[in-house]
Amino acid sequence: MTDASALRDLLETGLGEATRDVSFDRLARVLQRELRTMGAAVVLVLADRRVLPGACGLPEQTQRSRQLPPGPAFSQFVVADDAPYVVADTRQDPRMGDLRMIDALGIGAYAGYPVRDLEGRAVGALCAVEDRPRDWSAADLAALEDVAEACSAELRLRAERERARRIQHAAVSANRQSRALLMLSEAFAEAASIAEVEETLAHVATSGLGARYTGLALRVPGAHTVAYASNTFLPPGEAAAPLVTAIDADSPVAEAVRTRELVSYRDAAAVAAAHPDVALDAATGARVLAPMTSGGEVTGVVLLVWDSAQEAGREDRAVEQALARYTAQALDRVRMLEDRRRVATTLQSAMLTDLPPVAGLELAATYSPATRADQVGGDWYDAVVIDDQASVLMIGDVTGHDMGAAALMGQLRSMLRTFAWSQDEAPSTLLGLLDRANKGLGLDATGTAVVVRLDRHPRSGAYTMTWSSAGHPAPVVLDAEGKARPLDGHPDLMLGIVPTALREDHVTVLEPGDTLLLYTDGLIEDRTAATGTDVESVLTSLEAHADTPTGALPNSLVRRVVGHRQRDDVAVLVARVRDGAPDRLATNQHPLHRSRAIETGAAATGRARRWVDDLLESCAVSPRVRRDAMLLTSELVTNALRHGDPPVSITVRVDDDLVHIEVSDGSTELPVLRDPPPEQPGGRGIQLVSRFATDWGTASLEEGKSVWFDLGREAPTKRRSSLPLRR
Repeated sequence: MTDASALRDLLETGLGEATRDVSFDRLARVLQRELRTMGAAVVLVLADRRVLPGACGLPEQTQRSRQLPPGPAFSQFVVADDAPYVVADTRQDPRMGDLRMIDALGIGAYAGYPVRDLEGRAVGALCAVEDRPRDWSAADLAALEDVAEACSAELRLRAERERARRIQHAAVSANRQSRALLMLSEAFAEAASIAEVEETLAHVATSGLGARYTGLALRVPGAHTVAYASNTFLPPGEAAAPLVTAIDADSPVAEAVRTRELVSYRDAAAVAAAHPDVALDAATGARVLAPMTSGGEVTGVVLLVWDSAQEAGREDRAVEQALARYTAQALDRVRMLEDRRRVATTLQSAMLTDLPPVAGLELAATYSPATRADQVGGDWYDAVVIDDQASVLMIGDVTGHDMGAAALMGQLRSMLRTFAWSQDEAPSTLLGLLDRANKGLGLDATGTAVVVRLDRHPRSGAYTMTWSSAGHPAPVVLDAEGKARPLDGHPDLMLGIVPTALREDHVTVLEPGDTLLLYTDGLIEDRTAATGTDVESVLTSLEAHADTPTGALPNSLVRRVVGHRQRDDVAVLVARVRDGAPDRLATNQHPLHRSRAIETGAAATGRARRWVDDLLESCAVSPRVRRDAMLLTSELVTNALRHGDPPVSITVRVDDDLVHIEVSDGSTELPVLRDPPPEQPGGRGIQLVSRFATDWGTASLEEGKSVWFDLGREAPTKRRSSLPLRR
């Protein structure tokens, strides 16, 4: 028999009457058609009767009355067992001793699955019946289970609507706290993280219920414990106490979890009397701990603490429990959003592949999703290497901020990538091909894009940049002197409007040291600006980050320009023209030999490291050796600037076998190889050089000294140190 609480919930939803319900009738018809059976019904088992809100194909009397005749019924077995009940031949079923029901309905075979309410309790059955014996197949039972779940979902929706209606009625007709809770329930709809739920809970409880302090304790997955999300809103005298509590502990929060009931105390003395060992702020008054449930399980506890002692009535308790339900629903929504974000981020990462290595260029990119969306959308970037001297860069934005936009983006990106690789054409032609394919293949996507072709000048290392825009923001160039400017060129019509529209190419030159910036409009969106965009902030931020390593530049720009104000997806692609030694293979017969002075300042080490990396990349030194060289160069340059005297300079020599890097300064004091204790923050620079270099040493100069290291271009040889170790 259905338990009393479940019966009460059923009656409150209006399903206790023996009347036809349109939704459940439809589900019964769906099941009858799917199984091709005589009849189907949704049966709710009440204390004194069994009603059929949904029925199809049953005898006429039963269809009209919407009740089962007296006597034992298979639906009672389904509810009592809380499990499916399947009978191929009803007259052979040992539990059906009384055959009146079978005879009255003409049932020869029966298959029923539980219908459950909001708390997961079996309150009825969805059943299929046949007028003769029938062996129910696995496919029959699978279909029955699916439709039964749909019935349960409909029932839960009715119950949730009824609960919402009752809460609304209480909010309108009861007291200030109820009205405030209803109004502030909308605030939970905006919460997208546990921290935001906790903050909203504190605001609702203090402004609507008059509480002074709050806490949000959550069950720890896989552990028999409950933990407060933070101590931010707890009473001051309890903020330093452990946030994690065992569920079997002698404490109020553990009691609320174990009993699944609201726990209340008139004042701090009552708490101390019930739980003498619990950490307690004696200056507090009444407190309430309301358990939160989801899917029939306790998921956490809401703590409310007042300044003074008080006795609460039944209406107050109802409001506090409703607050716990709102909080639980908000947490469920947060978990769902987090799951969707993980899936969406994985999808976006799979579609935005790693950028390829391009000789003479340093590429970096980022995709930053909108914070209030599914973290996936239509923004994208790509790079295609045509040959040793030419490459194509692309960035675009397909209209939309959902999975559909991401799917269209993936198709457009793949097509443009293919065109760039297979068609030796100008960017305007590639965009035209893409626009026509978009229409011809029936994608009908709309959006914007920029395509850039870079052709390298072997002798100078500069690039001829040819670009075309389909309604996209113009590229920006940061020159080697640190000045940023947008490129001149009117954007053509966006994609997906007129596929045959004429498109124009624009041409400029990128010199060694220049950085090209491509971005989507989310980076410049500013609703407070007259034009709705703010390009000037991008230019200012790019100049401020002129010395930022290329690999960190895209994320640095997004953080500085949009930060927490981000409302749209943002994609950023940067390409820096390396200032290397064009077309130098650096052989023993013709080694590379370069020197430069190092200026003082916070960015000096980064600039020196970048210069060395560019030289080594132009000599085709492997990425592994370049990484080691960057690390050791940073150590030597930092030591020279921090402990040496000016002038400071750096020399690079590369041949078939070795990379030789030497840093000179005006101090005659030689470095010391140290072995500092673990707690000492510095003093390990020369130790790193000794460990990673193939060889290293020092030399006294007429005016100062030099420190150098060698790295083998292939497999490292045996390493040695040129100075004794000092502690």
